Amino acid sequence: MLYDDPVFLSGYRELRRTGLGLNDELEIPAIHAVLPPVEGLRVVDLGCGEGGLAVRLASGGADVIAVDASEQMLAAAARHPRVRYVRADLAGFDLPAGSVELVVSSLVLHYVEDFAGLVARVAQWLTPGGSFVFSIEHPVVTAPLTAADCVVDDYADEGPRQRTWFVDGVIKYHRTIGTVLRALREQGFRLEMVDEPVPTRAQVERHPHLAVHRRRPALLLVGAVR
Repeated sequence: MLYDDPVFLSGYRELRRTGLGLNDELEIPAIHAVLPPVEGLRVVDLGCGEGGLAVRLASGGADVIAVDASEQMLAAAARHPRVRYVRADLAGFDLPAGSVELVVSSLVLHYVEDFAGLVARVAQWLTPGGSFVFSIEHPVVTAPLTAADCVVDDYADEGPRQRTWFVDGVIKYHRTIGTVLRALREQGFRLEMVDEPVPTRAQVERHPHLAVHRRRPALLLVGAVR
């Protein structure tokens, strides 16, 4: 498991500690702007990591099942009486039909090989009118077979991509925007939001490392209703 690799985990935690990623300034505000009111909802957080999103949802009144495959991430996860952590690989995780009103996932689903299969399971878990809100690494970033900032290449060739991110051999799965949205429509989802959040100029002035994300979007954010 990638997030249990000590070298990777050390690098990832340092990135989050220093705020030099895009989570705090870009992804977290963007996903919260799309979420419905959560008080009283049953929620599943897919790929919860150390529980930041799960705890924020629970603090808003939701009852959250927070799922992650990493033993180390779950061991360090923030605790909350309305969050139940489950260690499971998303490839095999399942829930009873109609058991939740909201499924969320923050920057995780580009690690999932069978995205269409996961979407089909999510559609079964949700009650009628339930929401699926997720962010993924933008397909223009995942596309090149050889990683390069601000170069869009190999876009139509979907499949695994090998990257170096703290360690060599990190596998992500590239799929086009059309493929992502088609998988949702085929399961009866109605798209409520499709966005490509980018930092403002003021954010770039405060945090120069975000400048590259104005040259090309880092994130694809989707909100859909069953």
